[in-house]
Amino acid sequence: MTEFAPQTEELLHGYMIPSLATVRRIVWETDDTFTLLLDTTQMNDSPYSFMPGQFNMIYAFGTGESAVSISSDPAKPGLLGHTIHRVGSVTSSLSRLKRGSLVGLRGPFGSAWPLEEAVGKDICIAAGGIGLAPLRPIIYSLVRKRELYGRIVILYGARSPLDLLYRVELEQWNKLPNTEVIVTVDRGDSTWKGHIGVVTNLFSYIKLDSESTIAMVCGPEVMMKYTVEELQRRGLSQERIFVSMERNMKCGIGLCGHCQFGPKFICKDGPVFRLNEVYQLTEKKEL
Repeated sequence: MTEFAPQTEELLHGYMIPSLATVRRIVWETDDTFTLLLDTTQMNDSPYSFMPGQFNMIYAFGTGESAVSISSDPAKPGLLGHTIHRVGSVTSSLSRLKRGSLVGLRGPFGSAWPLEEAVGKDICIAAGGIGLAPLRPIIYSLVRKRELYGRIVILYGARSPLDLLYRVELEQWNKLPNTEVIVTVDRGDSTWKGHIGVVTNLFSYIKLDSESTIAMVCGPEVMMKYTVEELQRRGLSQERIFVSMERNMKCGIGLCGHCQFGPKFICKDGPVFRLNEVYQLTEKKEL
Protein backbone atom coordinates (compact mmCIF):
# COMPACT_ATOMS: atom_id res chain seq x y z
CA MET A 1 0.00 0.00 0.00
CA THR A 2 1.53 3.34 -1.03
CA GLU A 3 1.76 6.09 1.54
CA PHE A 4 -0.91 8.27 -0.04
CA ALA A 5 -3.52 5.55 -0.56
CA PRO A 6 -6.40 5.29 1.91
CA GLN A 7 -6.98 2.08 3.83
CA THR A 8 -8.81 -0.70 1.96
CA GLU A 9 -12.27 -0.22 3.48
CA GLU A 10 -12.10 3.56 3.16
CA LEU A 11 -10.78 3.17 -0.38
CA LEU A 12 -13.74 1.05 -1.42
CA HIS A 13 -16.56 2.84 0.33
CA GLY A 14 -15.35 6.43 0.34
CA TYR A 15 -13.41 6.68 -2.88
CA MET A 16 -13.90 3.87 -5.41
CA ILE A 17 -17.57 2.94 -5.08
CA PRO A 18 -19.69 5.71 -6.61
CA SER A 19 -22.74 7.20 -4.97
CA LEU A 20 -25.89 7.70 -7.02
CA ALA A 21 -26.86 11.22 -8.04
CA THR A 22 -30.00 12.23 -9.91
CA VAL A 23 -29.97 14.38 -13.02
CA ARG A 24 -31.96 17.56 -12.39
CA ARG A 25 -31.49 18.99 -15.87
CA ILE A 26 -29.01 19.63 -18.67
CA VAL A 27 -28.26 23.18 -19.81
CA TRP A 28 -26.61 23.54 -23.22
CA GLU A 29 -24.03 26.33 -23.03
CA THR A 30 -22.87 25.98 -26.68
CA ASP A 31 -23.42 23.54 -29.54
CA ASP A 32 -21.00 21.00 -28.02
CA THR A 33 -20.76 22.00 -24.35
CA PHE A 34 -23.38 21.42 -21.68
CA THR A 35 -23.78 21.77 -17.93
CA LEU A 36 -24.98 18.64 -16.16
CA LEU A 37 -26.90 19.61 -13.01
CA LEU A 38 -27.13 16.87 -10.37
CA ASP A 39 -29.31 16.67 -7.28
CA THR A 40 -27.07 15.52 -4.41
CA THR A 41 -29.56 15.99 -1.57
CA GLN A 42 -30.37 12.27 -1.45
CA MET A 43 -26.87 11.07 -2.27
CA ASN A 44 -25.35 10.51 1.18
CA ASP A 45 -26.22 10.67 4.85
CA SER A 46 -24.12 13.82 5.19
CA PRO A 47 -24.51 16.92 2.96
CA TYR A 48 -22.27 17.04 -0.11
CA SER A 49 -19.65 19.78 -0.08
CA PHE A 50 -16.64 20.77 -2.18
CA MET A 51 -13.98 23.44 -2.53
CA PRO A 52 -13.56 25.64 -5.63
CA GLY A 53 -11.21 23.91 -8.04
CA GLN A 54 -11.98 20.30 -7.11
CA PHE A 55 -13.34 17.68 -9.50
CA ASN A 56 -15.55 14.60 -9.53
CA MET A 57 -15.48 11.29 -11.35
CA ILE A 58 -18.83 10.92 -13.13
CA TYR A 59 -19.95 7.45 -14.22
CA ALA A 60 -22.31 7.02 -17.17
CA PHE A 61 -23.87 3.61 -16.74
CA GLY A 62 -23.07 1.26 -19.59
CA THR A 63 -20.33 3.52 -20.95
CA GLY A 64 -17.68 4.52 -18.44
CA GLU A 65 -16.30 7.20 -16.18
CA SER A 66 -14.83 10.64 -16.74
CA ALA A 67 -13.09 13.24 -14.56
CA VAL A 68 -14.91 16.59 -14.66
CA SER A 69 -14.22 19.77 -12.73
CA ILE A 70 -17.06 21.09 -10.60
CA SER A 71 -18.43 24.32 -12.07
CA SER A 72 -21.25 25.25 -9.70
CA ASP A 73 -21.55 27.40 -6.58
CA PRO A 74 -19.83 25.87 -3.49
CA ALA A 75 -22.49 27.55 -1.33
CA LYS A 76 -25.21 25.53 -3.09
CA PRO A 77 -23.82 21.97 -3.08
CA GLY A 78 -27.26 20.39 -3.26
CA LEU A 79 -27.39 21.28 -6.95
CA LEU A 80 -24.05 20.21 -8.33
CA GLY A 81 -22.98 21.45 -11.76
CA HIS A 82 -20.37 20.11 -14.17
CA THR A 83 -19.77 21.87 -17.47
CA ILE A 84 -18.73 19.23 -20.00
CA HIS A 85 -17.34 19.36 -23.53
CA ARG A 86 -18.91 16.55 -25.55
CA VAL A 87 -15.91 14.86 -27.17
CA GLY A 88 -16.08 11.09 -26.52
CA SER A 89 -18.29 8.17 -25.63
CA VAL A 90 -18.69 8.99 -21.92
CA THR A 91 -19.42 12.67 -22.40
CA SER A 92 -21.79 11.87 -25.27
CA SER A 93 -23.68 9.43 -23.03
CA LEU A 94 -23.92 12.06 -20.30
CA SER A 95 -25.25 14.60 -22.79
CA ARG A 96 -28.17 12.30 -23.66
CA LEU A 97 -29.40 11.82 -20.09
CA LYS A 98 -32.87 12.97 -19.09
CA ARG A 99 -34.30 14.50 -15.94
CA GLY A 100 -34.46 11.78 -13.28
CA SER A 101 -31.66 9.67 -14.78
CA LEU A 102 -29.00 8.36 -12.42
CA VAL A 103 -25.24 8.73 -12.66
CA GLY A 104 -22.45 7.42 -10.47
CA LEU A 105 -20.47 10.07 -8.63
CA ARG A 106 -17.12 9.81 -6.86
CA GLY A 107 -15.46 12.73 -5.17
CA PRO A 108 -14.81 15.49 -4.66
CA PHE A 109 -11.11 15.03 -5.31
CA GLY A 110 -8.05 17.21 -5.57
CA SER A 111 -6.75 20.57 -4.43
CA ALA A 112 -8.53 23.93 -4.50
CA TRP A 113 -8.01 27.52 -5.56
CA PRO A 114 -6.36 29.68 -2.83
CA LEU A 115 -9.47 31.38 -1.53
CA GLU A 116 -8.15 32.21 1.93
CA GLU A 117 -4.77 33.33 0.63
CA ALA A 118 -6.54 35.72 -1.74
CA VAL A 119 -8.16 37.71 1.08
CA GLY A 120 -7.06 41.33 0.87
CA LYS A 121 -5.37 40.81 -2.50
CA ASP A 122 -6.10 41.89 -6.05
CA ILE A 123 -7.05 38.91 -8.21
CA CYS A 124 -6.43 38.26 -11.89
CA ILE A 125 -8.37 35.33 -13.37
CA ALA A 126 -7.43 34.18 -16.87
CA ALA A 127 -9.45 31.51 -18.66
CA GLY A 128 -9.46 29.97 -22.11
CA GLY A 129 -12.40 28.04 -23.59
CA ILE A 130 -13.92 25.54 -21.20
CA GLY A 131 -11.20 26.53 -18.71
CA LEU A 132 -13.68 29.06 -17.34
CA ALA A 133 -15.71 26.19 -15.85
CA PRO A 134 -13.18 25.19 -13.13
CA LEU A 135 -12.75 28.89 -12.30
CA ARG A 136 -16.46 29.59 -11.98
CA PRO A 137 -16.73 28.28 -8.36
CA ILE A 138 -13.92 30.55 -7.18
CA ILE A 139 -15.58 33.53 -8.89
CA TYR A 140 -18.83 32.70 -7.09
CA SER A 141 -16.93 32.59 -3.80
CA LEU A 142 -15.14 35.89 -4.42
CA VAL A 143 -18.34 37.63 -5.44
CA ARG A 144 -20.25 36.37 -2.40
CA LYS A 145 -17.81 38.10 -0.06
CA ARG A 146 -16.73 40.84 -2.42
CA GLU A 147 -15.69 43.18 0.42
CA LEU A 148 -12.85 40.83 1.44
CA TYR A 149 -10.93 41.19 -1.81
CA GLY A 150 -9.33 43.97 -3.80
CA ARG A 151 -9.66 44.51 -7.52
CA ILE A 152 -10.85 41.53 -9.57
CA VAL A 153 -9.97 41.23 -13.25
CA ILE A 154 -11.37 38.36 -15.33
CA LEU A 155 -9.79 37.78 -18.76
CA TYR A 156 -11.61 35.22 -20.89
CA GLY A 157 -11.10 33.97 -24.43
CA ALA A 158 -12.95 31.51 -26.66
CA ARG A 159 -12.72 30.36 -30.26
CA SER A 160 -15.77 32.32 -31.41
CA PRO A 161 -18.72 34.24 -29.94
CA LEU A 162 -20.80 31.05 -30.12
CA ASP A 163 -18.25 29.26 -27.91
CA LEU A 164 -18.46 31.69 -24.98
CA LEU A 165 -19.65 30.16 -21.70
CA TYR A 166 -21.88 31.79 -19.07
CA ARG A 167 -22.59 34.96 -21.07
CA VAL A 168 -25.20 36.30 -18.65
CA GLU A 169 -22.91 35.81 -15.66
CA LEU A 170 -19.99 37.48 -17.43
CA GLU A 171 -22.17 40.57 -17.85
CA GLN A 172 -23.32 40.41 -14.23
CA TRP A 173 -19.77 40.09 -12.88
CA ASN A 174 -18.64 43.03 -14.98
CA LYS A 175 -21.18 45.26 -13.19
CA LEU A 176 -19.79 44.54 -9.72
CA PRO A 177 -17.76 47.20 -7.88
CA ASN A 178 -14.02 47.21 -8.62
CA THR A 179 -14.48 44.26 -11.00
CA GLU A 180 -13.61 44.11 -14.67
CA VAL A 181 -14.44 41.38 -17.19
CA ILE A 182 -12.70 41.51 -20.59
CA VAL A 183 -13.62 38.96 -23.25
CA THR A 184 -11.95 38.09 -26.55
CA VAL A 185 -12.55 35.58 -29.34
CA ASP A 186 -10.20 34.09 -31.90
CA ARG A 187 -12.66 34.67 -34.72
CA GLY A 188 -15.43 37.24 -34.65
CA ASP A 189 -18.65 37.37 -36.66
CA SER A 190 -20.96 40.09 -37.90
CA THR A 191 -22.55 40.44 -34.46
CA TRP A 192 -19.34 40.58 -32.43
CA LYS A 193 -18.26 44.04 -31.28
CA GLY A 194 -15.64 42.99 -28.74
CA HIS A 195 -11.96 42.10 -28.80
CA ILE A 196 -10.48 39.67 -31.30
CA GLY A 197 -7.31 37.72 -30.56
CA VAL A 198 -5.78 35.49 -27.92
CA VAL A 199 -6.23 35.95 -24.18
CA THR A 200 -2.73 37.32 -23.66
CA ASN A 201 -3.62 40.33 -25.86
CA LEU A 202 -6.03 41.44 -23.12
CA PHE A 203 -3.16 42.19 -20.75
CA SER A 204 -2.50 45.34 -22.76
CA TYR A 205 -5.80 46.72 -21.43
CA ILE A 206 -5.04 46.29 -17.73
CA LYS A 207 -2.42 47.14 -15.14
CA LEU A 208 -1.48 44.74 -12.37
CA ASP A 209 0.13 45.49 -9.03
CA SER A 210 2.59 42.59 -8.94
CA GLU A 211 3.10 42.88 -5.17
CA SER A 212 -0.58 42.53 -4.28
CA THR A 213 -2.01 40.35 -7.08
CA ILE A 214 -2.75 36.63 -7.10
CA ALA A 215 -3.39 35.06 -10.51
CA MET A 216 -5.47 31.98 -11.28
CA VAL A 217 -5.23 30.42 -14.74
CA CYS A 218 -7.03 27.60 -16.51
CA GLY A 219 -7.35 26.67 -20.18
CA PRO A 220 -5.61 24.80 -22.97
CA GLU A 221 -1.93 24.09 -22.29
CA VAL A 222 -0.65 26.55 -24.90
CA MET A 223 -2.91 29.27 -23.52
CA MET A 224 -1.69 28.68 -19.97
CA LYS A 225 1.94 28.66 -21.08
CA TYR A 226 1.78 32.09 -22.70
CA THR A 227 -0.49 33.53 -20.00
CA VAL A 228 1.94 32.47 -17.30
CA GLU A 229 4.81 34.01 -19.25
CA GLU A 230 2.86 37.28 -19.57
CA LEU A 231 2.09 37.34 -15.85
CA GLN A 232 5.74 36.81 -15.01
CA ARG A 233 6.77 39.58 -17.41
CA ARG A 234 4.45 41.83 -15.44
CA GLY A 235 6.27 41.02 -12.22
CA LEU A 236 4.18 38.27 -10.65
CA SER A 237 6.32 35.64 -8.96
CA GLN A 238 5.63 31.96 -9.49
CA GLU A 239 4.41 31.73 -5.90
CA ARG A 240 1.57 34.14 -6.77
CA ILE A 241 0.40 32.26 -9.88
CA PHE A 242 -1.92 29.23 -9.64
CA VAL A 243 -2.81 26.93 -12.52
CA SER A 244 -5.36 24.14 -12.89
CA MET A 245 -4.23 21.12 -14.87
CA GLU A 246 -6.36 18.22 -16.07
CA ARG A 247 -4.32 15.40 -17.51
CA ASN A 248 -5.55 11.86 -18.18
CA MET A 249 -7.19 11.40 -14.78
CA LYS A 250 -8.70 7.93 -14.42
CA CYS A 251 -8.99 6.88 -10.77
CA GLY A 252 -9.05 10.19 -8.91
CA ILE A 253 -6.85 9.07 -6.01
CA GLY A 254 -3.35 8.60 -7.46
CA LEU A 255 -3.37 4.81 -7.78
CA CYS A 256 -3.53 4.14 -11.52
CA GLY A 257 -0.72 6.49 -12.58
CA HIS A 258 -2.44 7.76 -15.73
CA CYS A 259 -2.11 11.39 -14.64
CA GLN A 260 1.44 11.16 -13.29
CA PHE A 261 3.38 14.32 -14.09
CA GLY A 262 6.96 13.68 -13.03
CA PRO A 263 6.76 13.17 -9.24
CA LYS A 264 3.27 14.70 -9.14
CA PHE A 265 -0.15 13.12 -9.60
CA ILE A 266 -2.59 15.63 -11.08
CA CYS A 267 -5.60 14.02 -9.39
CA LYS A 268 -4.03 13.81 -5.93
CA ASP A 269 -1.56 16.71 -5.77
CA GLY A 270 -3.63 18.93 -8.07
CA PRO A 271 -5.44 19.77 -10.22
CA VAL A 272 -4.68 23.25 -8.79
CA PHE A 273 -0.97 23.90 -8.37
CA ARG A 274 1.11 26.87 -7.34
CA LEU A 275 3.21 27.53 -10.43
CA ASN A 276 6.57 27.05 -8.72
CA GLU A 277 5.52 23.47 -7.88
CA VAL A 278 5.21 22.41 -11.52
CA TYR A 279 7.01 25.02 -13.63
CA GLN A 280 10.12 22.93 -14.20
CA LEU A 281 7.97 19.96 -15.19
CA THR A 282 6.09 21.97 -17.81
CA GLU A 283 9.41 22.68 -19.53
CA LYS A 284 10.08 18.95 -20.05
CA LYS A 285 8.59 17.92 -23.39
CA GLU A 286 8.71 14.21 -22.60
CA LEU A 287 6.21 14.75 -19.75
